[in-house]
Amino acid sequence: MYIYKDKGGQVLLTNVNPSGNFDKFTKKVKVTYYKDSKMYDGSNSSGSDYGSSTASSSGSRNAYDSYIRASAERNGVDPALMKAMMHTESAFNPNARSPVGAQGLMQLMPATARRFKVSNPWNPADNIEGSAKYIAWLMRRFNNNVEHAVAGYNAGEGNVDKYGGIPPFKETRNYVKSVMSRYHSLYKNDSGLSGSSMSASNTTASNGLQNVSYGTSSNTNSASYANSAYAALR
Repeated sequence: MYIYKDKGGQVLLTNVNPSGNFDKFTKKVKVTYYKDSKMYDGSNSSGSDYGSSTASSSGSRNAYDSYIRASAERNGVDPALMKAMMHTESAFNPNARSPVGAQGLMQLMPATARRFKVSNPWNPADNIEGSAKYIAWLMRRFNNNVEHAVAGYNAGEGNVDKYGGIPPFKETRNYVKSVMSRYHSLYKNDSGLSGSSMSASNTTASNGLQNVSYGTSSNTNSASYANSAYAALR
């Protein structure tokens, strides 16, 4: 949360940098980082289940592959990563709601849904499209570091900035572990996601952080992915 003031002392509270009609707010008074509102403390937290790469028993496991492929291609993200995140977020339940209000297959918070113009977060296609736009934005924000992007999806990008990487929250660390486990063991080579698939390859930098780069399959136009990704971020 940012607190700004204009020259007349009027206060603006926001979670983004002022722009447009708010350019007059030029003095930053305070910045406070919060745990993302998707996260909560409680004995029934689903965080205890993170880290398992067991396939979901849901009959809907493959029901949304066409939506995932389409949104991934439009926004330049890896469909296998999206499916691993969906598995972890909702176990493919389009009616899932978290105790703090995250909604649908990709557990979009209402503010995130509005931010990426999702009119109906309970509609699978809308939910997946909004999530793809957010993941593309996070990948750009964190220089294609996939683990930081995944952590930002769970804990908020502000917390990744604050801690210089994956925040030290148990739920977030378990979430990242679960998503990456499912990505590599279940969905990276999922035939249901083939055709428009991109693969995420991690390289470990000297500082121990894992960076990610994307490579398209041989029958995919790589330029179209780049163009769609940049278009989604404008």
